Amino acid sequence: MEIPEGHFRHILLFYFRKGNTAAQAHRKLCSVYGDDCLRERQCQNWFARFRSGIFDLKDEPRPGRPTVEKVDQILNEIEVDRYISSRDIAVKLNVDHKTVLNHLHKLGYQKKLDTWVPHELTLKNLMDRVSICESLLKRNEIKPFLKQMITGDEKWITYDSKVRKRSWLKPGETSQTVAKPVLTPRKVMLSVWWDWKGIVYHELLEPGQTINSTIYCQQLTRLKQAMEKIRPELINRKGVVFHHDNARPHISLVTRQKLIEFGWEVLMHPPYSPDLAPSDYHLFRSLQNSLNGVKLVSKEACENHLVQFFAQKPQKFYSDGIMILPEKWQKVIDQNGTYIID
Repeated sequence: MEIPEGHFRHILLFYFRKGNTAAQAHRKLCSVYGDDCLRERQCQNWFARFRSGIFDLKDEPRPGRPTVEKVDQILNEIEVDRYISSRDIAVKLNVDHKTVLNHLHKLGYQKKLDTWVPHELTLKNLMDRVSICESLLKRNEIKPFLKQMITGDEKWITYDSKVRKRSWLKPGETSQTVAKPVLTPRKVMLSVWWDWKGIVYHELLEPGQTINSTIYCQQLTRLKQAMEKIRPELINRKGVVFHHDNARPHISLVTRQKLIEFGWEVLMHPPYSPDLAPSDYHLFRSLQNSLNGVKLVSKEACENHLVQFFAQKPQKFYSDGIMILPEKWQKVIDQNGTYIID
């Protein structure tokens, strides 16, 4: 329970008038409120004040500039430079460093590391994000299309990588040894496509292999074949609304021609916008969490892990990742195009 300001002072005045000493009053307060409620020196200072005939329980005014003025100056320094240190503020304003920290703490300020963003967005980037999000939001309100959407992307998965661990050691005992990993750990690229119901198709490239337009078009052909089996309603009746980002293999001429050949509509996606790509903000984030601390010794082990991970996720997991898009579009509009920081 928080003790109101001035509560102890009234009690001290009561004990003073009852004839108690400062030490006696301190012991009685500690027996009720705990040993840390008040220092004995504080009790002695108040008793000395009472003995001199001063019974005003308010703090005496302190010399120097008013507190409000100090707070305003501290806040002004922060507004000018968000990276300024509390010690630099104290030196610049000629105030005690602890005073600066106390004011900042009371105002709820905390110093945190900057958050990385994917790209330094230009004014045009911001305008494009707002414009595209407005268009997608309006279209979905008129005729919802998210259940027709297939989205996909690529992700590197590293394996056979060793990490250093902390181990308990006896006095004088040397640390456990582990061989330093090679500069570039082995990795394999995952390509995956999914919708609100679950995974539609995925594959792993050969170790070290990357995506180009030729490989991507071959993958799209295999994706279409998988959809004909497990999502025939999209192929035959509803129509596919296809979503991917603006990576070069995705927007190349041959890829665009392939998608036109399939008759798939390609959804607009703003440049430099992983915060609006369901694979980035949802699927891959969860996948990476499942990979942390797991040692995969081969491509086959990677495949087994992926199959298990995808199968264990309930349908709601995939639905949530897709159906939150309108909320994200609206947030980009409200933020004038800036990144969504989760």
